[in-house]
Parts: sequence; C-alpha cells; structure tokens
Amino acid sequence: MAERACPGCRQLQRRVAELEALARDLQTRLGQNATNSSLPPSANPPAAPKPVVKEPTGRTPGAQPGHAPCQRTRLPAERVSEVVRYLPTACRCCQAPLPAEPGPQDPAPTWHQVAELPAVAARITEHQGHARTCPRCGTLTPAAIPAAVRAHVLGPRLAAVMAYLSGARHDSKRGVEEVVETVFGVPVSLGTVAAVEQEASAALAGAHAAAVAAVRQAPAKNADETSWKESGRRCWLWTALTEQVACFVVHARRGAAGLSALLGETITGIVTSDRWGAYNRLDVYQRQVCWAHRLRDFQALVDRGGPGKDIGEELLSLAEDVFCWWYRVRDGTLQRSTLRTYIDSQRRWLRDLLQGGRGCGCAKTAAFCRNLLALEPALWTFVRVAGVEPTNNAAERALRPAVLWRRRSFGCQSAAGCRFVERMLTVVQTLRLQQRGVLDYLVEAITAHRQGLDGPKLLSTG
Repeated sequence: MAERACPGCRQLQRRVAELEALARDLQTRLGQNATNSSLPPSANPPAAPKPVVKEPTGRTPGAQPGHAPCQRTRLPAERVSEVVRYLPTACRCCQAPLPAEPGPQDPAPTWHQVAELPAVAARITEHQGHARTCPRCGTLTPAAIPAAVRAHVLGPRLAAVMAYLSGARHDSKRGVEEVVETVFGVPVSLGTVAAVEQEASAALAGAHAAAVAAVRQAPAKNADETSWKESGRRCWLWTALTEQVACFVVHARRGAAGLSALLGETITGIVTSDRWGAYNRLDVYQRQVCWAHRLRDFQALVDRGGPGKDIGEELLSLAEDVFCWWYRVRDGTLQRSTLRTYIDSQRRWLRDLLQGGRGCGCAKTAAFCRNLLALEPALWTFVRVAGVEPTNNAAERALRPAVLWRRRSFGCQSAAGCRFVERMLTVVQTLRLQQRGVLDYLVEAITAHRQGLDGPKLLSTG
C-alpha cells in the first residue's frame, strides 16, 4: 500500500518550486543586456559582453596600404573670395625674365585653398519712424514703422539658424542663446528662442503633413517608437519612414491609438516592425517582423538555459543562414528566386521546432514559441516582396538622434513643444534621406511663412 504524502511536504514542495522559478527569473533579469533583450548598449551592466566583438587584425591604426585616397575637394571659382598668384619672375636655368601671362606650353597652376571665417556679426537694420511738424499749422505728423516690419526682431536666416541649432543640432535654449550672442553678436532672450521655435514649427506644418501622407501611402515602410515626455508625463514618439521620406508623431499612447496617429485608421502597405502588441492589428501578411530583434530573442533563450537553450541555438543558426543569404541577395550574388527556395526548405522545420517549443516545460520559452509561430508568415515578407528589408534598423537609426535629444532635454513642456519636435525631426530626417540642405530649406520655409505663402516642397519630385 502506497504511503500517503504529508500535506506539509506537498506544501513545501510547491513552495520550493515557486522559489526555484523565482530564482531562475531573477537570474535571467540579472543576465539581460543589449544582446538578449531590448536594453540599449548604453544601459548594459558592467559585466555584459560587448554587442560587437571584433577580432584583432594585427594591423597598425590608420590608413592601410591600398586604401582609396581621400583628397580635399576643390571648391568652384564662385566660392573663392580671393586668389593669390605666385609667379616666377626669372628662369631658373638662364635667369632670363619671364612673362606675366601664361604661354601655350605652360601647365595649369597648382592650387591650395585655405578656408577661414570672417569676423561674424549679424547685419542690423534699424527702422526709424520720424515725425515732422507742419510749418503752417504746427501739427505733428508721424510716419509709422510698417506692422510687417515690427512683427519680427530677427531676419529669416538668423531665425532659421536658431531653429537649426535647436531642432537639428538639439542645443538647449540657453545653448542657442549663447551661440547667437557669442558668434553673431546679437543678444536674445530665452523667450525669443522659444518664439523662434514656434515660428519654425508653424512654417513646417505643411511639410510635416505632406510627409505623413506620403509615408501612409507608401507600399513599404519601417515603424518604431520610443518614449518621450510632455510636462513630465510619459508619452511616445512614433516614427515611420521609407527610403526618401520620414515622419514623426508624438502621441500620448503606445498602443493602437498611437499607431493610428502615425499610419492612419486604415493602414496600407507592408510595415516592418518589432513584435510590440500595437502592430498586432495588422494582418500577418501585411507585416515584416524584424530579424535583428529576433536575434536578441534567440540569444535570450540560450542565456536563460533550461529546455529553451537548444531551441535558441537552433534558431540562432537559422538566423545566421538567413542573414548570409540576404546579404548575397542585396549584393547581387544570389537570385531572389534562389532565396525563396532556401527559405521554403526551412519553414516546415522551423514550424516543427516552434511547435515542440510550445510544450517544452519553460513558460517563457513556450510563450515565445507560441507568439513566433503565430507571426511565422511575417518572418518571410522580405523574401516575397521587393523593397522590404528583413530588419527594422532604418527606423531605429532614425530614432537615435531623437533619443539623444530626449536625454539632453528631458522632453517638452507643452503640446506646442511636441509639435516643434515632431515637425523638425520629420523635415531634418527627410532632407537627410534626400541629401538636401537643411538650413537653406528652413530659410525658405520661414520666409514663405512670413509672407503668407506656401512653403518649399519637402517631397522630392525627381
């Protein structure tokens, strides 16, 4: 006859199992770093492995033999302010005098350009409203300064430079104030800096709307989000971009409402993103799940140990093959049709692996396998749709300057400040994608805004 288990022993066993699970969870948390979680490399603990480990090459620092030379670019004649000519006066052989003008056999002169800044001081225009007394009746008649002139104390170029320093270089308001006073010799107040930001924001409203509409209509786009702050409250900075256009939107929510504010209520095209739940409103065949994020997930399975370790190692091996094949497709050494053949040969194996992981005994590994199995078609959208990348790196790169801005400024203090942030980020990132000048665009936009005209086109028509 089997012995009956003691109730106290059963309770103790349950408690031991709970504590073991808690210990495993705490150990996993202690082991989190940028290679196996969403932590950025800047938040890595001291003992974390480096995200990128480079083997020593044994070469000395600096340029290597055979590298392409990087030569100074000669600026065109219209950019040259002064030319200093050095002429030989006598023949170095017979000492005969030489002519000042070149002959048909003389080579072109050598050149060396030196760039220097002049003493910079803003050009100040003082508008004076005079008054005159009538010699006949003694009436004093003033001439008023036009309202359009009195509306601004800074010209459009200086205003654009201040907006550029604040919204593109992410200087603080005190930093912009110091640059304007130190470099340009114009004392301004913090309130003036804030007013210039709002003027630039209004001037860029149309460009921002055009960028949002273009990204929403694009057949493929990358999307991501990061935290932001408005008056100390957490909100979210969303971004979506294509090869030529980027848009940013600050929204109070990270869920479906925030995604709708970015991409609209009805989302069209393929969206490349991570596995954040807000993107689950999209059909699985309308998504591309980022493989760079999956690498971290697979490494987390390995680092967690237990029954999920073998699954993680298998998935890491698959990811290595996928990236190797994709790089060859991108370089033109592998046909896309061949890539499809390779991937099709792995998909059944992957589904079987994930099916087995659902019952592996580790709750976290099982949940991950269930989620990835549901998203499995979204792993391979880049294989069947041209123009779709397997990673969301483009969106993460676009957000990186915003993250640095947030850390320096602690976000915004008003909704108007958030509008300035999203519009400046949109315009600056889009112009950089198109390799266009940011400052000249800002000058044109502010000038047009002051004249009540439409601003310059943000979207390239070429």
